Amino acid sequence: MTIRNAYVYLLVLAACSLLRCGLGGSEAEPLSIGTFNVDATPPIGSPVAYAPARSITDPLSARGVVILSKDKPVVLCAVDWIGIANGGHDAWREALAEAAGTSVDRVAVHTLHQHDGVRCDFTTEALLEEQGIAGRSFQRDFDEKVIKRTAQAVRQAVETSRPVTHIGVGEAKVDKVASNRRILGPDGKVKIVRYSSSRNPEAIAAPEGVIDPFLRLLSFWNEETPIASLTYYATHPQSYYGDGDVTAEFPGMARAMREQELPGVAHIHFNGAGGNVAAGKYNDGSPERRPILAQRMAEAMRTAWESTQKTPIEAKDFEWRVQPVRLPPASHMVPADLREIVEDSGREHRERLNAASHLAWALRCQEGRRIDVTDLRLGDVHVLHMPGELFVEYQLAAQEMKQGKTVLMAAYGDFGPGYIGTEVAYSQGGYETSAGASRVAPEVESVLMEAMKTLLE
Repeated sequence: MTIRNAYVYLLVLAACSLLRCGLGGSEAEPLSIGTFNVDATPPIGSPVAYAPARSITDPLSARGVVILSKDKPVVLCAVDWIGIANGGHDAWREALAEAAGTSVDRVAVHTLHQHDGVRCDFTTEALLEEQGIAGRSFQRDFDEKVIKRTAQAVRQAVETSRPVTHIGVGEAKVDKVASNRRILGPDGKVKIVRYSSSRNPEAIAAPEGVIDPFLRLLSFWNEETPIASLTYYATHPQSYYGDGDVTAEFPGMARAMREQELPGVAHIHFNGAGGNVAAGKYNDGSPERRPILAQRMAEAMRTAWESTQKTPIEAKDFEWRVQPVRLPPASHMVPADLREIVEDSGREHRERLNAASHLAWALRCQEGRRIDVTDLRLGDVHVLHMPGELFVEYQLAAQEMKQGKTVLMAAYGDFGPGYIGTEVAYSQGGYETSAGASRVAPEVESVLMEAMKTLLE
């Protein structure tokens, strides 16, 4: 090759390099993804939701993905605990953000809401500690260890991330698991609350009611190699609970079945807007029902995987949007009244705990704290991340807002607000919208609907 020809060749290479960098043209910028999975099982004797842990039926985990692009990383995390709230939720997001090298508003932490799982709420715990009654419902040192382990795993996930060339979407109907908890009478008021289990013949005979019967699946691929499977389904995950037998419950069992059937793929499950949905129509609370519910859910996971449609994905198809919202506190969230109960040593511990949980939320509202509602967009696929024990109507409304597109939802983010009903639900009665369960006002519907609309537009 002559010197002149070599010079021309170098110019051509430089021009190609510029084109690849997007100056005058563009080569597809890739996404990459890292996965993480750490143990989140509490030790025997430590407090779980309703009793000290007396046995470990199956282990709990904190697992998720880190999505890497030309923008700052995004972290999605699902934890097998009953709820992560207020200061606890802040601590989780802050630690994972630092580990991933991103900002807190690009981290979504959700629980699956297993009732024999851990409560994590550093704000409520601090209020109880002031009264010398901490440690009975929370164990902060254990929570912090799990947060630290998860942060370390997120760091490793970033370092071991793999390119993503395609995403996949599938869905399947879940047969005989979910049913609406609120059965209305002729007067439009709640006649029967059909909890996670029921032996009431009238409740069992009643229709399923308003649910989203579909389990949806989002998968990440490197060409023909699957990397991660994220599933979303809206229901309370309980079959039976309350004695301290720690378990990931039937969604965790279903997830474990899929891990056996599809090894080498990260399996991460999120609970959708299942605040007013449970298995009560199909579950009598007997131990024999748990594996049956798990098998039904695993079959839907399998069918959704087998029905997956793959599409190429590039960095330009990826977007993370954030809409901070102030949720209106319920009228009974009066800090002075709640503090009086917390400080009353003559009251039962459960009553003081509930008042402290209410007070924690009321104080954050008083401080003007906001909650981040977020949307992950991957091409035509949207994943909304929502707070609290959200009613399924929000999930169905989000799908209506984006007809023809795929909309998935993870609820049970910040657990501070408690149950989040629709506006009409607060006039219908029932447990979920009672003063003991919901810490937000009926106007919450307009706030969250507007946030979803803004994110999806």
